[in-house]
Amino acid sequence: MFVNEAFNKGINDYLMNKDNVDSIIYNSFLAVVIRMLANIYGELDIITPFQLGKEELLDNNLMKYGATKEEINYFKKLLECFYDLDKKNENNINKEDNIYFVEVQKKLVDFYNYKRLYYGVTDEEKNEFFDLLYTKKTSNPLRYSYNYLNAIDEDEVLNYYLVQNNKKLEAKKEEKDLLPRSVYTLFNFNDDDINNMSPKEINDINREIYRHFDIKENDENRKVLLEEKIKAIIPKEEPLTTGNGYVDILLIMSIIVTVGMIVTIFLTLVF
Repeated sequence: MFVNEAFNKGINDYLMNKDNVDSIIYNSFLAVVIRMLANIYGELDIITPFQLGKEELLDNNLMKYGATKEEINYFKKLLECFYDLDKKNENNINKEDNIYFVEVQKKLVDFYNYKRLYYGVTDEEKNEFFDLLYTKKTSNPLRYSYNYLNAIDEDEVLNYYLVQNNKKLEAKKEEKDLLPRSVYTLFNFNDDDINNMSPKEINDINREIYRHFDIKENDENRKVLLEEKIKAIIPKEEPLTTGNGYVDILLIMSIIVTVGMIVTIFLTLVF
């Protein structure tokens, strides 16, 4: 089973009903959750990990716009809780309010806004995502009806989306996940470079730095491991003198040129 029963069912419902966009199953909640994830991250980032059976790959894809590992785990748990309660309600006359119906959508709005703020979305992506939400504004009568029947406050998701959608990039500037400056210096990024980068650009660079040192990005001890790797190589790089001033100048100039070429290639691959 991939991730959990709810996620697994959502992807299967999505894949088996893509050719029938007006069907009940394609517009059922779990399938629509997958459709919203595909809208945000791209279908390949969601379906490929499922086909390979690699949950870690899915997590890495879901974190690429700034969501944390904790947020991803929380989202998956919310989806599982929704499904468990939904199944329980099917067999009960007295049905419980499924609060997870709204909470799952709120997290999806958060994921969408990470992308909107730090990467940008097209008008088509924006309109599609908004329409997929279970609100009074959706164009689909099945989603409209489902929201009316299941939401305690049928405007809660709509209002949450509108508030979050008004947030500007500046509101998140202080949330850069920065590594020690010495690490960036090692890769020839100065303070001005780091200060002028967006959180997404910082995340992209961090990801490549962890990959360079063969450290898993979702490892809880990743920063400690990185610090150990840096300490291990810095002493080896300190003796940069030959005892001959003229030769030293040539040596330093060659290092600068080499580092410049590496950074240029690195930035080309990342961006």
